[in-house]
Amino acid sequence: MEAAPALDSPPTEMQAYASSVLLRTVVIGLTAFLTVVDLFATQAILPSLTRAYRVTPAAMGFAVNASTMGMAAAGLIVSVLSQRIDRRFGILVSLALLSIPTALLAIAPDLTTFTVLRVAQGLCMASAFTLTLAYLGEECSAADAAGAFAAYITGNVASNLIGRLISAALADHLGLAWNFYFFAALNLAGAVPVARAAPMEQTGAVPPSPFAAWLEHLCNPRLRAAFGIGFCILFAFIGTFTYVNFVLVRPPLSLGPMELGFVYFVFLPSVVTTLWAGRAVHRYGTRPTLWGSLALAGVGLPLLLLPNLAAVLLGMVLVGVGTFFAQAAATGFVSRAATADRGAASGIYLTCYFAGGLVGTAILGQIFDRIGWPACVAGIGLALGAAAMLAHRLKLQADPATAV
Repeated sequence: MEAAPALDSPPTEMQAYASSVLLRTVVIGLTAFLTVVDLFATQAILPSLTRAYRVTPAAMGFAVNASTMGMAAAGLIVSVLSQRIDRRFGILVSLALLSIPTALLAIAPDLTTFTVLRVAQGLCMASAFTLTLAYLGEECSAADAAGAFAAYITGNVASNLIGRLISAALADHLGLAWNFYFFAALNLAGAVPVARAAPMEQTGAVPPSPFAAWLEHLCNPRLRAAFGIGFCILFAFIGTFTYVNFVLVRPPLSLGPMELGFVYFVFLPSVVTTLWAGRAVHRYGTRPTLWGSLALAGVGLPLLLLPNLAAVLLGMVLVGVGTFFAQAAATGFVSRAATADRGAASGIYLTCYFAGGLVGTAILGQIFDRIGWPACVAGIGLALGAAAMLAHRLKLQADPATAV
């Protein structure tokens, strides 16, 4: 773990430490961007994919978000092996392998093949995702952890914005196939610089039994609550930003493919606000930060129902800012609340988080198809409410910054 220099340290030592922190922040953000850009970019072309495969929104939504199934499984697998995997090599292999199913999606002949390839993408994405979170939890000092996790979630936010914009533009101008070829090339191009720059070698003693660590984490009521919050956050986020696409392309809004891509500038405020999550947790505590961010997302939900583009866009901004802020707070809490093997704790959290995305896609998709968008939004509100209730259980006795 890199210790911060004392206040009376020479200027060169302080500068070197500041440069090291800056480099780590950039690497963390870039790694986060590359590990999930394929997850979110495809959501921007959901209506086009639905027409191409001639299926219902619920069926296509489930297929696109099936990557969360692979991510949930990989989160557990990597949590077992995280102490035995060289972090740099693991990220390099994961991102390189990710390019294979991504490229094959361009020629997927049917929805079943498409779904299987999305699951394979999820396996690769979550491997790099979990290894990075394990590194953050184990190697960052308490003073740096909140900022590091905020940088990681900010990279995720950027992947939502930039990935969706690129995906919409490519699909609109070059066709669906070139969209997947581009992201396959991006996976390969990004793997090497991230792996070379990331200071993520495996450190510390290998625990005798990762399953014992799992049991310990699951017996911790605060961690169980955090795992449940992660489930609810992605349930709400995926539900919102999967099915709002179909609302935007239907009357009275009737947006075209490229216009739909530009809609995702709604994530731009989240790129800035998520960086403040660490400060908010340090100043106000985890629970108030979570309650405030979840309430902000909840305020945005009624706006999604109005037949006015400006109102819907504002609602999407509020939901995005609130859920990303909550995700940053919850992820950092897990790393602090775990008393041992933080890699295993991060793996369980990610499994619950991505399982929430998959379940949210399935349940809310059926609600959207059978009942309609207002009922879907109500289901999203229930998930946010459940997360707020679980936040009551979060408390770190020994950490004044997150005591409430």
